[in-house]
Amino acid sequence: MTSHPPGQPTDPVAEFAVDVDRHIAGLRADADLQAASRLWVRNIAPHKYSYNFRWMGRPIIQFPQDMVAMQELVWAIRPDLVIETGIAHGGSILYYASLLELAGHGEVLGIDVDIRAHNRSAIEAHPMAHRVRMIQGSSIDPEVITQVQALAQGRKVLLTLDSNHTHEHVLAELRAYAPLVSVGSYCVVMDTIVEDLPASLYPDRPWGPGNSPKTAVRQFLTEHGGFEIDHDIEAKLLITVAPSGWLRRVGCSSPQHNSSQVGTEAHRNTPETKPQGQMP
Repeated sequence: MTSHPPGQPTDPVAEFAVDVDRHIAGLRADADLQAASRLWVRNIAPHKYSYNFRWMGRPIIQFPQDMVAMQELVWAIRPDLVIETGIAHGGSILYYASLLELAGHGEVLGIDVDIRAHNRSAIEAHPMAHRVRMIQGSSIDPEVITQVQALAQGRKVLLTLDSNHTHEHVLAELRAYAPLVSVGSYCVVMDTIVEDLPASLYPDRPWGPGNSPKTAVRQFLTEHGGFEIDHDIEAKLLITVAPSGWLRRVGCSSPQHNSSQVGTEAHRNTPETKPQGQMP
């Protein structure tokens, strides 16, 4: 525990926060533990670990550790709007909706090129459906981008990207939607772990090492100075699909890329999302 001079009043809340910061710093500095965590993720990937969890009845296809971190962000930020690209079975958008329900404020916008009828029906019949809005279409289609920009205008936005995991597609999403993220909020790029795993895990996917969400993040950060990677989140989680993908908005630096052209080439050439039920 934190030590303090004898006889001086203590603030237990502040002391606990200092202790947690020290714990996280220790985890971040422990190279062996970080390596063991990456090995664990690699070894469980063939067993479809993330498929085994549901949120309020719907498959969420996420690591529980990442969802705990997202809960912390939602509670701390209190967004007006959570935007997620990639809906699949709807578990994650309903998860965020339930958090907003507890907070008493906000809605979720989910985007997917193919919202299958049985998934749409289940989402729309869910108790949290009143906090969910869905758009069917490619997340990098200029018309979809325009719709999302209109819905986000003047609102506090938290963003998570989890659709097609190719470099080109994720970079187009970042250019289109990251500027909507409020200062102090986050853009969370899921499945950056693809860059750190063997290519043999993705024999039937267009993405893999060298062509992944992490490579897109690296390029985007060279174009936009308003974001920084929050390495403490991945350090404390140890197990995450988003290493280097927790991007905190720290300023309003203008992107060097012309965002008005976002989506044009990528929309013509890149399919939107992983087959539903597939992850990453």
